[in-house]
Amino acid sequence: MNLDELMAPLEAVLFASGDPVSVQQLRAIFDIDAESLNELLVSLQKKLEERHSGLIVQQVAGGWQMATRQEVFSYVEKLTETKDKKLSAAAMETLSIIAFKQPITKQEIEHIRGVHIEKVLAKLIELELVRELGRKEVLGRPILYGTTEGFLKCFGLNEISDLPDLPEVEIDHKEYEQLGLFDEDLQALDQPNNMDKE
Repeated sequence: MNLDELMAPLEAVLFASGDPVSVQQLRAIFDIDAESLNELLVSLQKKLEERHSGLIVQQVAGGWQMATRQEVFSYVEKLTETKDKKLSAAAMETLSIIAFKQPITKQEIEHIRGVHIEKVLAKLIELELVRELGRKEVLGRPILYGTTEGFLKCFGLNEISDLPDLPEVEIDHKEYEQLGLFDEDLQALDQPNNMDKE
């Protein structure tokens, strides 16, 4: 079977999966080498583009996925009656801090934001955008948080390094180091009278 004959099966596999399919999975399914698979994926991308398809093939979260072309997404929203799932400003701010500073503790996030984040953090975990990565090797061993594969898919990123660079700002490194040394003291930040509520 030549590569042209695999075009339709590849399109079907990506469409049926919904989630990103890894290169390893695709190679196993079609029994081809990495170079041939890449050639096949590029050909499918061009084919969809040439026929002005409402679908695209994109590399995301370490795999390949069939997705809706941005220009036609408004019609898909009407079809599925998608509810507004936009994150609040507080959630976006917290998620941004986690994405750029991960792995990071709850206390460190609260130190940056200046407010409690229990509810926002719980929501981000519920939406599978954030997950626990382990514990920091300091007093109290606080939980470390980071982003998930769902975060990559949600924001169309292949890997976390695809995030744009942050603008350079002056940071009080001494204060940040102290934050790591005195995590136990920062537990006091959980007291409502020590910090503004969200």
